Amino acid sequence: MTDTAQSARAELGPTVSFAFNLAKVPDHGEDSDPILREGPDLGLAGVFDGMGGAGGTVYETDDGPRSGAYLASRIARDVVEEHLLGALAPERPLPGGATAAELHDAVQAALQARLAELNAPASRLRSRLLRALPTTMALGALQRSERDGGDWVCHVLWAGDSRVYIGTADGLHQVSVDDLRDPGDAMANLQRDSVISNAISADTEFHVNHRQVPVTAPFFLLCATDGCFGYLRSPMHFEEVVLRTLASAGTEDDWSEALQAEISAVTGDDAAMAVIAVGADLAELQQLTAVRLAEVTEQYTVPMDRLLDEVHAAEQALAQLQLRRANDTATRWQRYRDGYERLLGPDAEAPHEAPEEGFRRQIWNPPKPIATGATAPADAGAASDEEERP
Repeated sequence: MTDTAQSARAELGPTVSFAFNLAKVPDHGEDSDPILREGPDLGLAGVFDGMGGAGGTVYETDDGPRSGAYLASRIARDVVEEHLLGALAPERPLPGGATAAELHDAVQAALQARLAELNAPASRLRSRLLRALPTTMALGALQRSERDGGDWVCHVLWAGDSRVYIGTADGLHQVSVDDLRDPGDAMANLQRDSVISNAISADTEFHVNHRQVPVTAPFFLLCATDGCFGYLRSPMHFEEVVLRTLASAGTEDDWSEALQAEISAVTGDDAAMAVIAVGADLAELQQLTAVRLAEVTEQYTVPMDRLLDEVHAAEQALAQLQLRRANDTATRWQRYRDGYERLLGPDAEAPHEAPEEGFRRQIWNPPKPIATGATAPADAGAASDEEERP
């Protein structure tokens, strides 16, 4: 593509978009439907993950029993969408910090009002982990920086551990920061289950984070709840899934459906995602990300998967060897045991005979000296006694 053609494509607004919401239990999924709105100079995508553990309280509603997590994600979604559709405009930059504060106040008020309507009795349980109507939020609000230009601003607004990403020719970039009690990078957060430190709710204080990220078209914005990325082996595997499903898609619906199939196959949670691409159609996005997909596959996911397969094979071989060892030990012990316990049998006891009266002789020899010392230090690679025991 020539520079002139690239410039013309960059002037395009949103070109490809889709969203999905996958529930583990139909009609009771705790992720809300994502926000997905777009215009020539604007884009808005967002996801909300009701927190089932912290918000597991079940309320009676007109639609039947619903968990606090289910209600919270949907209330927050509707309030945020309504507010941002009014606040986002091509002709005026979004005041990010003020918008974050406004969203906090509006969502908190809506959740508190709904909680009062539910008229639920106060819980007798006392725990910092329990919240009334809790949910995460992760959204990106796109504004073109200048009319017909290729430069955009992404306002990233979030609370909790749902994520916002920007995808470009050089990879998938996380632009929100997980709100966790034990903060770590994306790989560390996959390997440990840390408690969320900041989440939207009706009865605990929270804050809405904001970052302003400049980005040049072509790119795509992706917002996802943790059910999309939290059950894959690594952040590299998530990027590979996103790009590989894009590479094989004939339409945006194909891309969405392939992503849904990949995520459904591994996730143990509800999963919601919203995607908006800017400045490139589907074929151009595929061309844009082809080199990166090959790099991620060849340098990261394929070698990691191959090594993991070797680990699994070694673990299976070790398990079989341990079973052989246990069986061999049991067989040898049974063969050895007859002689070892021969004098423990009832027939092994001799009759007791009283000594003859008047017979006297020396009973004990003088004691021998006792050798004392210290055990030798164990080799660093040697197994302990406990490890050696079957």
